[in-house]
Amino acid sequence: MTRLTRVQQRARTRAMVLAAARQEFVEYGYAVAKIDRIAERAELTRGAVYSNFPGKRALYLAVLVELAGTQDHGSPVSPEGPAFASEVLGAFARTWLERLPLAGEGRPRPHSLTGVIDDDHGRLVLTQLAHLEALLLALALEAAEPSGPRRVRVAELALTSLNGASAMAELAPGFGDPFDHARAVEHLASLDLGDTWAPAHLPYVEPATPCRDAWTPPARMTDQITGESFDVAEDGVVVVLGAARLSAAEEAVRAAKRGERVTVAVVTGDPANTGALVRLRIGDLVACLRGARPSHAWDGLKLVVDDHAAIAAAAGVDETGDETEAAVRVHERAIVARSRGRGGAGHAAATAEPTARSRGASA
Repeated sequence: MTRLTRVQQRARTRAMVLAAARQEFVEYGYAVAKIDRIAERAELTRGAVYSNFPGKRALYLAVLVELAGTQDHGSPVSPEGPAFASEVLGAFARTWLERLPLAGEGRPRPHSLTGVIDDDHGRLVLTQLAHLEALLLALALEAAEPSGPRRVRVAELALTSLNGASAMAELAPGFGDPFDHARAVEHLASLDLGDTWAPAHLPYVEPATPCRDAWTPPARMTDQITGESFDVAEDGVVVVLGAARLSAAEEAVRAAKRGERVTVAVVTGDPANTGALVRLRIGDLVACLRGARPSHAWDGLKLVVDDHAAIAAAAGVDETGDETEAAVRVHERAIVARSRGRGGAGHAAATAEPTARSRGASA
């Protein structure tokens, strides 16, 4: 059997497993679903299922990622975008609430993780993902009203409310008026929460270390925000974050120079579980915002799930784990500054001067 044929056969087997798993989860739900029944549905062995997915959770997440990829939430709005942050938030809420099940519906949905994440590590990852989701939503709100305040706290309230609606829909499908809920979420944008970006620790962050090192990342990677591939080697700031440090992405985003690219590379060490969870949650959030956000909301921000730590290795981060927090500044296809350590690596790299560092390091 040729290599190409083996690849094709593996893809076919994986597709059969996913189709069978989707049927199983729809019929029985996550808790009662059985790997043996999934294998029987797919007319495969139990071993064939496990050769593609390490466990039931990974298989369920893969099904949800696949479902999320089939959702149609409209096209991005024009560059002008909605006139106000409240309009963005209202449209986002309406799209989110439209997906909630009605009475009698039991299909798995792209945002349903009820009973799936039941361990401390999974909850930690979800908490950090929630911070990252709030940042992305906030950037969309801020892009609609550039002269307004930071909107992260409003985004957190909105996501709390909408996730609560999702949880209620699992327990009591059809309860509550989604139009009322969407209007309530829309009004959150008018709250004055005194939201400013002034972390107390930033003045004490150690400056990035100047250097002149080779920068040879993978040629192209997929941006989880746009779904498109991009050239990782271009100039900008690259932040490598473990699953327990995703909230640190904002430090680089806020400190980056106007128009500068910030690439956030998430290292997981567990593509089938943690990697899939990141793809699922971010993809779902972006899909709900697709028809509501100003098209320039995330200009310059790239988000990569670095399953095999390829970007991390290129940045000189040899040991990766949940607590990884490191960053480099790239200028003229070389690393000219680097920082590592919890509490400001992204900020340090983003505030480093590329040209001055480059000259100083090569002098």
